[in-house]
Formats: sequence, C-alpha cells, structure tokens
Amino acid sequence: MTSAVFASERLLFTPATPQADAIPTIFAFPNEYSVGITSLGYQVVWATLASRSDLQVSRWFTDVHEPLPGQPELLGYSISWELDYVNLLNSLEGLGIPLRSVERESHHPLVFGGGPVLTANPEPFADFFDLILLGDGEILLGEFLEAYKEVRSAERETQLRRLAQVPGIYVPSLYEVTYHHSTGEIQSIQPVEAEIPPRVEKQTYRGNTLSASTVVTEKAAWENIYMVEVVRSCPEMCRFCLASYLTLPFRTPSATDSLIPAIDRGLEVTKRIGLLGASVTQHPEFEVLLDYLSQPRYEDVRLSIASVRTNTVTPKLAETLTQRGTNSITIAVESGSERLRQIINKKLTNEEIIQAALNAKAGGLKSLKLYGMVGVPGEEMSDVEQTVAMMKQIKKAAPGLRLTFGCSTFVPKAHTPFQWFGVNSQAEKRLKFLQKHLKPQGIDFRPESYNWSVIQALISRGDRRLSHLLELTRHYGDSVGSYRRAFKELRGQLPELDFYVHTNWSTDKVLPWNHLQGPLPQGTLLKHRDAAISQFEQPQVVGIG
Repeated sequence: MTSAVFASERLLFTPATPQADAIPTIFAFPNEYSVGITSLGYQVVWATLASRSDLQVSRWFTDVHEPLPGQPELLGYSISWELDYVNLLNSLEGLGIPLRSVERESHHPLVFGGGPVLTANPEPFADFFDLILLGDGEILLGEFLEAYKEVRSAERETQLRRLAQVPGIYVPSLYEVTYHHSTGEIQSIQPVEAEIPPRVEKQTYRGNTLSASTVVTEKAAWENIYMVEVVRSCPEMCRFCLASYLTLPFRTPSATDSLIPAIDRGLEVTKRIGLLGASVTQHPEFEVLLDYLSQPRYEDVRLSIASVRTNTVTPKLAETLTQRGTNSITIAVESGSERLRQIINKKLTNEEIIQAALNAKAGGLKSLKLYGMVGVPGEEMSDVEQTVAMMKQIKKAAPGLRLTFGCSTFVPKAHTPFQWFGVNSQAEKRLKFLQKHLKPQGIDFRPESYNWSVIQALISRGDRRLSHLLELTRHYGDSVGSYRRAFKELRGQLPELDFYVHTNWSTDKVLPWNHLQGPLPQGTLLKHRDAAISQFEQPQVVGIG
C-alpha cells in the first residue's frame, strides 16, 4: 500500500543523493497522505529538504510513511489545520518521543514545526515543540539547517540557544510566561536570559518567484492537480482576515517570467491546473494569464481557481473557466449589509455583487458560491436580515444560476485588528435565521459548525496553559463537550472557556503572542480596529425584502 502511494507520484524536481553523514530527518504532515500532499506548503518544504544532499529525508503521514530512520535528528511538522494537533501528539507517542520538549533528552530528535497555524499563534502548542519557524520557508529553512549544522554535535541546550539567534526561529522553552494568577491574564513574557531576543519576528520572503507544485499524483485530494501560487497575501485587508494581515505585503510574480513558465512545467505532467492565492484575480497581469490559458491548444486543460474578488468576475473570466471545465466560482462577500462591510473594510457594493452573478451566468457558469460570516464585531440582527435581502436580489437578477451561501462564525485571529474581539454568542441563532430564510428560496445554505468556531477561537487565542487541555481532549473526542469536560477537570489551573472565546479583551492586555512580531506593529492594528469601531453606529436600511 505504502509503496503504491509513493510510486504513483510524478516529481517536478530531482531529489539529491544523501551524502554519507547526511542528517536523518522526518518531515511529517499530521493528517492523511491525500490531504497532506495537496498542501502546496508541505510539497514545497519537502522538495526543498529533499533537494539537499546534507539531509536524508523521510515523509510521514497518518496512513502511510516512507522508511523512517532509526535515530532521527530532526522531526518537522507542517500544520495547516488546528485540530491536527491530535494526530501530532499521537505521532510523537508512536515514534517514542516525549510529548513535551522539557522531557526530551539528547537522543531524541529536535521537534520543529511551521505552517499557518503555528505562525499565527503557536502558544497552545508551544510546549510540544523544541522550535517553531515563524514565517516563510523560502527564508527560514536554509538558515535553520545551516545553524543546526554548526551545533549538530553539541548538547541539546546549546543547540536550542544557537537556533534561537536565527531570525524567525522561536524556541518556546527559552521564554518564561508569568500570570497574575493561575486563572488570570498573562503578566509578562520574557526571555530566560539576556542573550535571547526579546521578540521573534516573522520572516517574510519578498522574492518575485512564488511556489508551484513539486509533485503531482492521482492520490491527492484534488486528483492530479498542479498548483501555482499566483499571489501571496491580499491587498484588501479585511479586518478579520489572517490570510491578509499575517502574510503582508501583497506579492505578485511576473506572469511572463514566472507564472507562465511554471504552468508550462505543470502541463508536461498533467492537464489539471489550480491557481492559488487569497486574491488571484487581483494579480496586475491576470488578463495576460487568462489569455494564455484561453489558447485553443489548452482546450483539454481543466482549470480550477481559488476564491476571486467579486468585482473582478467578468464575463471573459467566467467564459474561460467554463471552457476549461469549471462550472462554479467562489466569491467572498461576508455580508449583505453595506454598513457591516465598511466595518470589515470590505470595499464592495451590493450592485457589484449582483453584477458578478450576472457576469458569471453570462459567461456560462452554472453556479455561484458566496462566502459570508455572522457575528462580526458591530453586527446587529438587521445586518443579517440584509444578507437575506441581498441573496433574494441575486436570485431574482440571475435566475437559473445555482446559488450557494457558505457561512462561518467570526473567529478572532492573532495579528489582525479584530484579535481583541470575542466570538458573538448570538452567532448560532443568526446561522439558524439564515437557514430558515434562505432554504425556502432554493438557495443552498452551508453553515460552518458554530461549535467548531468556538474550538477554533479557543486555539487561535490560547496561551500555553491550553497544552494540558489539548492533551486531555484528544482522549475525549473533538466535540465542544470534550473541551468543556477538560476545562472542568482542569478548573483552577487555567481560565474558563469564555475567557478565551467570548470575552472582548482590553487593548492594554498582554496577548499570548505579544513577543512574536507579525508584519504590522500593534499600534497599526489598533488604528485599524478603531476605524472599524467608528463605523459601529452608522445607520442603515433594514428589511429582508
């Protein structure tokens, strides 16, 4: 089974032959192979590691793995989804490695991690890692490995102290967190000694070449897809959005010098291309890309595209996607309320949203998926009613176009202006209201679980005290009930669930990630937050049409 999975891979790079004293390394994705191999971040980091002759790299997934070294020196995890921590802890146990870094000895590998979850807020997981790479792998990996080689034969403590000097490498055990009391707020986060940097800064790759698939396989969740990263970050800066704020600045590689050659490489091994990015159609040369893929010689190519900005949905875009095997397009509108979109900084009008639907239909697309959100700071029930009214307007304006409305609950994320706001406890009712009013209209309403949003918020705003809770919950299951049970068991050792999830935090509070510097300073985030609050009282038209 294992060999068949790896045998079906078509590689777009040449792995190096490891030299005699190569560093034995395991690079893991704590989920199934089909999920992990579809992560462009995982693919690219694995290819970077496997292209080095000074490493001997084995991949590990929950269902399959390559032959593993008996005595690995490095064990890395790429984490894209919060709840994968369960598989992370299970894999450490399975590999005979103590869960907590403090319990590991010299013969254990250094456990490192990276990816969006850990870069945003690593604190709930901090005790499980020896070191965490904050930011873009293009910069961090080489620096990390060169520094490790300098201290490869040194004591574990010496290794960690040296690695902590590398910009972007965070060694949690070298920072002490104190609390006002066991169930209270954080008092301070300080390095354990003067030589350790007081702040660790996320590293940002500013080059003009972004990522593309390093492997294509029929076993991926998106079968045989070759992915090209068209943009990184997003210029819109919606105030809740981690994908925008954490990855600034907005980067766009040249269409002719970078993207088209990358697509050509992919087309040598597959006919399925995926264009990735938070705001793909806002690439300044997107038309060039579209014209290139519209050529008759590519008529057998299937093209998939990530969520696009609403006012870039043109009939030409819709027509190209239709001709290339796509029936649907996804746009993020967040709400039908103009007032709420101003609070969020979503620069869109309802007219533009309706026009996008008309253009999608005119270009031959069969369906339109819209993403929305409830519980955004400043939201009133009347804003939710406006969303129903807007969806009715779209249905009336573009009859025959299948409409899906996917809706999540606002979850506060670190390094965004909305990190100080809690989850709105009315959100579940508001999801039910949308369900009740949209379903009879023939609109496919797909709410994201409110309970999952609560767990997500807990992890996204958590501090180190949560590590004990995470260890407990994996034995109870991944329902909200399991988390509540674990909180009960740990009562007196950490704050209540509500403190992390629902409380609006004061702006002078020490945040769990205060010692970790994202792209924007806290003062800038506060200005953006205040700009949102200034919109809270703006009047609006009410009615569900």
